[in-house]
Amino acid sequence: MRVGWIGTGRMGYAMAARLAGPGTDLAVWNRTRAKAEPLAELGAEVVSSIAELSANEVVFTMVSSSGDLAQVLDELLGGEVAPRVVVDCSTVSPEASAVARSACAERGTAFLAAPVSGNAKVVASGGLTLVVSGPRESYEHVAPLLERIGRSVTYAGEGDVARLVKIAHNLMLGVVTQCMAEITVLAEKGGVPRHAFLDFLNDSVMGSAFTRYKSPAFVNLDYTPTFTPLLLRKDFDLGLAAARELDVPMPLAALTAQIVQASVGTGRVDEDFAILLDLQAAASGVALKPEGVTVDDGLGHG
Repeated sequence: MRVGWIGTGRMGYAMAARLAGPGTDLAVWNRTRAKAEPLAELGAEVVSSIAELSANEVVFTMVSSSGDLAQVLDELLGGEVAPRVVVDCSTVSPEASAVARSACAERGTAFLAAPVSGNAKVVASGGLTLVVSGPRESYEHVAPLLERIGRSVTYAGEGDVARLVKIAHNLMLGVVTQCMAEITVLAEKGGVPRHAFLDFLNDSVMGSAFTRYKSPAFVNLDYTPTFTPLLLRKDFDLGLAAARELDVPMPLAALTAQIVQASVGTGRVDEDFAILLDLQAAASGVALKPEGVTVDDGLGHG
């Protein structure tokens, strides 16, 4: 199968790398070509324009915003030929997704919304999860590709319902991280080392793959970005907009959105959103220091 890939940022690169190699004729494009070129060592072809991907049977997109998605689809669909299926893995609003779906339909191209849960480390470990919506026949056609990218693929139904699933997921991501920051600071201020508290939490019924994954950052204050406060703020904006449209009260999400906004206001927008821990500590009169303890992140690191 000839497959195209648009967007090789942190996530896009890691996902495309899982498709590259035997069994897939993969061509990739990225606005900054240098970020895509290492994929050539894995067997992918790096192309100079999006239009070069138009004849591919399936094209994946992984971009940062609704505007970026509209722009790349304009070029992808603007030639004499168009892909059979476009699979968009970006996190965009249901409204933007519907516009993209309509643009594809005008060219006879099926559109699948396929947002993901995880980050580049999770992708590399084989732990990514995907939720997909759109035509069932098209989903079944590309399912073997999706299963190479992640360990779990859920078909949620027709249309753009996968977008709502991902937005709801990311609201929980922010709320849980803020809760985790609050209880970790509470324990530390009471004299409990962060690594000891989180070790107990992660092995209890309240622990999860996510709390374990985030523990190394909390213990050693390593805020190398996997997901930034700006991206999290965008998802809270999308989620609260959906809640207003559907008349669903979300008091916890609304409060967390303000805390996320406060994290953006610090100017630390290029770090991981785990800096929520620092904000909570500052509000609690706690001076955090890296504990220098090796912590297993659950992905085979540490």
